[in-house]
Amino acid sequence: MTPSAQNSPLPLRRIFTVWWPLAASWLLMGMEMPILSAFVARLADPKINLAAYGGIVFPLALIIEAPVIMLLAASTALSKDWASYQKLRNYMLLAGGLLTALHLLVAATPLYYFVAESLLGAPSEIIEPARIGLLIMTPWTWTIAYRRLNQGVMIRFGHSNIIGVGTGVRLGMDFLVLSIGYILKLPGIIVATSAVAAGVTAEAIYIGFRVQPVLREELKPAPDIQPALNYRAFASFYIPLVMTSLLTLLIQPIGSAALGRMPMALDSLAVWPIVSGFIFMLRSMGVAFNEVVVALLDESLSTKSLRRFAGILSTATTAALLLIAATPLSIFWLRDISALSPSLTEIARTGLWIGILLPALNTLQSWYQGALLNSGKTRGISEAVVVFLVVTGLLLWGGVAWGKTTGLFVGLASFSVGMLLQTFWLWVRSRATLLALYERDNY
Repeated sequence: MTPSAQNSPLPLRRIFTVWWPLAASWLLMGMEMPILSAFVARLADPKINLAAYGGIVFPLALIIEAPVIMLLAASTALSKDWASYQKLRNYMLLAGGLLTALHLLVAATPLYYFVAESLLGAPSEIIEPARIGLLIMTPWTWTIAYRRLNQGVMIRFGHSNIIGVGTGVRLGMDFLVLSIGYILKLPGIIVATSAVAAGVTAEAIYIGFRVQPVLREELKPAPDIQPALNYRAFASFYIPLVMTSLLTLLIQPIGSAALGRMPMALDSLAVWPIVSGFIFMLRSMGVAFNEVVVALLDESLSTKSLRRFAGILSTATTAALLLIAATPLSIFWLRDISALSPSLTEIARTGLWIGILLPALNTLQSWYQGALLNSGKTRGISEAVVVFLVVTGLLLWGGVAWGKTTGLFVGLASFSVGMLLQTFWLWVRSRATLLALYERDNY
């Protein structure tokens, strides 16, 4: 590198090069829910099957996998040598196995009825279909743990483009299974959950195959870090992240429980996966930025460029959602692509407006959270999630107590306000870290 290059800010083009494969991967994952919903909406009893998946199966599967979901960030930050990777892999194997056993305990025993009926308060029509779907989803947690561990290694060593291909494999398998189920006219919940289970398994196999040369030729020869990562240091880094993901994902079943107790419960639960899935496609652009910040913030003169990229990305994703919500594009997506009835389409269109800030908030969170992850100060991330959970939970409780507003609207509004205050807290807790980085770069 020339001296002039060393004194130049990190190019936006370099950030884009690292970001876009991750963004493509997250976008493809974000497309999974809308595609599932579009197929299920065209099969028998669409409202019941959509509500079963979005109201019970998906929230429970997410909350069970919470302790492994942050392995991507942890592996990106910590997989610097072979010994560190082995410690992360040991955690992945243990946690993945125990959580899979927990998944089966919930799905295959009478505990399921306590969770679905007493805790979630789900409508009676969706209880049995959801149980079948949850059983089919058993491979979900372990395959995601394995995939995220090894994706982090590939990001660390500059192979983020492979991740997007892996997500394409997952989506291709989804589409294949969905098509077979549609042709055979199987129940929607069986079609959706079989597709998801097959998709994540296919992606895990692909990532496992592609990571082997990276492990053999780049990670194993890497010099040992000093001091060496021990389990105590890993725990102090990772436990706040586990709490972060656990508390973040806890809002999914809490939200389902609240929607099931508010007006138009079945309609809200049926529309929820479609609206939230569509918004997540745009939110995913910001989610992908988190690992970019973690990977690039160590480079000199990177802080200002990363902040600028965050601003551009926030503006672009918000503008995209505004364009769709304000034009007939929303009708095309919700009515023609997602196959919602006219009444559900109108509810969903209003939901898009309520969630208009979510894509930008995700990008800003990735900026502040990435800075904290890079510095190893992960406690502030957990604190911010507690803020999100408390605020969102109180607003959902208020919506249930009020009992006069459609559950979908209350859910999206609560989620938006909670994320806004979560972002504010991340900004507060990351200020010292970012100021130090600005001083490092002499801004």
